[in-house]
Amino acid sequence: MAQSPDGTGTAPVRITNSSTSVTSGIGVTQKLVGAAIAFGNVLRGTFGPNGLDKMLYKTNGEAAVTNDGAKIVAELLVKHPAAKAFVSLAESQENACGDGVTSCILLASELMSEAGRLLERGLHPLILVKGYEMALSQTLDELDSRSKPLENNLQEVARTALVGRSTEGALDHLSKLIAQAVEMIPDSDYERVRMAKAGEGTPATSSLIPGIILEKRLALERMPRKLSDAKIAVLSCPLELEQSTVAAEIEISTPEQYERFIDAEHDQIERVIEKAKSSGANIIFSAEGIDSRVLHSLADSGIFALGGLERPMAEDIAQACGAKLCDHLDDLNSSLGEIESLEHQRLEGAEGVKERIILKVGTHAGIVTLLVGGTDGVAAEETIRGLYDALRSTCLAKEEGLVILGGGSLHMAASLKVREAAENCPGRERLSMEAFARALEGIPAALSANAGEDKIDALLELRSLHRAGKTDSGITQSGKPGTIASVWLPTYTIEHAISAACESACGLLRVDQVISARGD
Repeated sequence: MAQSPDGTGTAPVRITNSSTSVTSGIGVTQKLVGAAIAFGNVLRGTFGPNGLDKMLYKTNGEAAVTNDGAKIVAELLVKHPAAKAFVSLAESQENACGDGVTSCILLASELMSEAGRLLERGLHPLILVKGYEMALSQTLDELDSRSKPLENNLQEVARTALVGRSTEGALDHLSKLIAQAVEMIPDSDYERVRMAKAGEGTPATSSLIPGIILEKRLALERMPRKLSDAKIAVLSCPLELEQSTVAAEIEISTPEQYERFIDAEHDQIERVIEKAKSSGANIIFSAEGIDSRVLHSLADSGIFALGGLERPMAEDIAQACGAKLCDHLDDLNSSLGEIESLEHQRLEGAEGVKERIILKVGTHAGIVTLLVGGTDGVAAEETIRGLYDALRSTCLAKEEGLVILGGGSLHMAASLKVREAAENCPGRERLSMEAFARALEGIPAALSANAGEDKIDALLELRSLHRAGKTDSGITQSGKPGTIASVWLPTYTIEHAISAACESACGLLRVDQVISARGD
């Protein structure tokens, strides 16, 4: 309360530090909307099949070249609260669907931009939020009505996710491998698919291994390099002398006592070897150590053995070949798995000699591996990122069983439906519903602009096509409106992206004050 002219009155009460800044009213809107637009502009140029890449240069000197929205957002160091909300939005979309991060961020940015204009004209935030929620309901209804059964579109779903990546030259080959991998694994579980770098060739030489690849050196050069139709044992116990848990000392006073001690140790090793050989396993892996005497004896018998594996790798091998992770040699016989072949390879590259062991299990493999062609480095990392996104999309499509046309086709159809619903809305919510419709059109507009076309002309033509009943029309790879035939996306990816973008925008629009302890 200000003081009166005669000096009486109450002094203003301050509840924050002098360095704390408090922004209210239209200033809050401008801050949040400005940050949202800036964040959207970072990703806008990467969107769609004609999107360009970003070069990310980290503080530690590492560089990455990518147009993957999730990767770009994860590497950004943001401090603005609205930008942090968008980072959380991107993480939510990536965790739920594995793809669609860029379109989700762009839609949220467009929603904030449209909201900023209405708030400046005096529309109350709660009316704006209510209108957005009404428009979202109309959009999701349109999404449900346009979704179609998956049928045999797995490869096209994978191809859609790979378009615009660095793998354009091998698009058909890689999408076919992804579809085969998803068909092969049980329960559409993408975590059962591994990816490994071949270190040679190109993406077009990539292959699908119905099994698993280990990058580990052999402990003994005399080990068999190739085996076929083999039984495999995976141990979590060591193949060496049992170690006592109690510290003890043995006093030896005569040579005969020493010989008996050595003989007892030898007998113990022989029992370990005999149990391993009598199990019927041709291949033995262990997450613990294997005594060198055991290795030599097994190699002499034509049995492949490798110890010192990390526990997760041992579990993967067991899952891939149908074996049980055995924690005691006495249980070995009932814990064996089967594989079609084992092959040891040695490769020479820029980083020296690399060794890998390829275990091919066959059609019943519990884990499959994509061996990605190409030299090591930034390009290989980007290829694997693209394949991983395609894998997540394809698994999601198979699990949900519903897909929808891409190319901005849904967004334009939903925009027209929201506009039609807004015509029947008597209140001010109509203004925010129309704003939501304009935000939806930002997706096909970005696709067209990134292809070098005029986005206004493209939007007008696309709107005209939809009103003429050509509802399968969208923005083609050339950037011009046309019929979309083979661009399929999982319905859930689009549903989650639109819902999450609307939810984030509405959350920010409910903010009426920003209190910053930094004073900025």
